[in-house]
Amino acid sequence: MSLPHSPSNPTPEPRELLAQWLSDFEPPFASLLDTSGHAPERLLASMRYSALAGGKRMRPSLVFGAGQALGLGQPALFAIAAAIELIHSYSLIHDDLPAMDDDDLRRGQASNHRQFDEATAILAGDALQALAFEVLASDPILSQNPSAQMHIIREIASACGAGGMAGGQMLDLAAIDQTIDYRALETMHRLKTGALIRVCVTAPAHLTSNHGPWGAQLARYGEAVGLAFQIHDDVLDVTASSQDTGKPVHADAARNKPAFPSVLGMQASQAQAQKLCAQAIAELEGLPGDTHVLRWLAEYAIHRSN
Repeated sequence: MSLPHSPSNPTPEPRELLAQWLSDFEPPFASLLDTSGHAPERLLASMRYSALAGGKRMRPSLVFGAGQALGLGQPALFAIAAAIELIHSYSLIHDDLPAMDDDDLRRGQASNHRQFDEATAILAGDALQALAFEVLASDPILSQNPSAQMHIIREIASACGAGGMAGGQMLDLAAIDQTIDYRALETMHRLKTGALIRVCVTAPAHLTSNHGPWGAQLARYGEAVGLAFQIHDDVLDVTASSQDTGKPVHADAARNKPAFPSVLGMQASQAQAQKLCAQAIAELEGLPGDTHVLRWLAEYAIHRSN
């Protein structure tokens, strides 16, 4: 598991805290994929290949950071973090498929359908998404608060459905060979990338007694960070190497897909990411807990090298 590299002039404490959180997260997360009833061995191997391939673990980090900002303990957050990471892993498998982005490389290794085969990859993605909701529905800590559990499940389902990640992917496919403006591109990525990032920080709020106001604040934080994250992803697609990112670069231009640098220009894209980062950090004022990790993650979203 790789920990995010520090942004410029980082405070070491948030990074060290994240290292500990993610170290505690990884073993029980991996154990979710140790066995799955009578799951065929090849299917389970495909699921593990993508879900346990490391990566930034940005989404669990956001869940734990939001929990800290709300004064929640890490055990109450595990199921949320694990479910969202399982969904993210499924989305990467499907995103790489020939019918989608047709990418051969992910996290520095062969994409799932290249390592296994296309049918197995599709089924592994399906199974990872199903496992995510099994984890949420069966978690003993969440089950102590059925109302919060229901709201969390519904919110995560919405974030990855037709009005969220899947809808954004549909818009992304429809935009190939098309000329679109900034607003259309923003809408697409608020769904495709931003919805799942937003729910990382809003779902924990349902475990508090003031989930309405605090959840609204965190939603605005998550929306800003999600869009900034995607803008920086598009910048890296132009400026970084495959060795840095662990995936193909110059992919948007090769497919004639709209991206923020091609729509706004490189300098304006970077300026917009900085603006969104500042907006996200401003939304953290007044939360009851420690917001240093969420501040660090907002900065990391626009300073990372992969």
